[in-house]
Amino acid sequence: MNSQNLALAAVFAAGLSLAGCAAGTEPSHGMDHGSSSPMSSMAPDASADHNAEDIMFSQMMIPHHAQAVEMSDIMLAKADIPPAVTALATRIKAAQAPEIEQMTGWLKDWNQPTGMMTGHSMPGGGMSGMVSAEDLNKLKAAQSSEAAKLFLTQMIAHHEGAIAMAQKEVDGGKSSATIALAKAIITAQQAEIEEMKQLLAAP
Repeated sequence: MNSQNLALAAVFAAGLSLAGCAAGTEPSHGMDHGSSSPMSSMAPDASADHNAEDIMFSQMMIPHHAQAVEMSDIMLAKADIPPAVTALATRIKAAQAPEIEQMTGWLKDWNQPTGMMTGHSMPGGGMSGMVSAEDLNKLKAAQSSEAAKLFLTQMIAHHEGAIAMAQKEVDGGKSSATIALAKAIITAQQAEIEEMKQLLAAP
């Protein structure tokens, strides 16, 4: 009897152990899905038409574009700016504002957060080419030719950062639409960088 009781007790204990593992696994799995961690939110199913690179590209490029639009608005509000610089700022705003809407739509379709990611929440740190608050204030305070030169200098670095981000998407993305946008950003902003360098070099 004693040996039978011991055997039953062993089976019972094993059953509890297995139940405990199953119970422990289930909530943990559920918590991963509900986690606010950026990494858990960027893990689409393998059968999805997009991947984590597509998500990160969109989440990072939205605030990057938003700052370019803000910088363009700052210039467009100033007087005595060279017409070529004003025209460039107008084109940058016209191109990037719709792209923000496009990327926001993708993130909503993918059930991903659309809010601005911070340097702490983004894998690898901050976004390349972003202008600091201090430099943005300098742009706001500058006038006429000084403002134009500052805008061009800051926007060249900003564009170079966007191109690096877009190239990363081209190399590792999955969504055909997102990759197409990244390629378009590279082409357009490389051309604008050359234009801005010429404007800076002009007497």
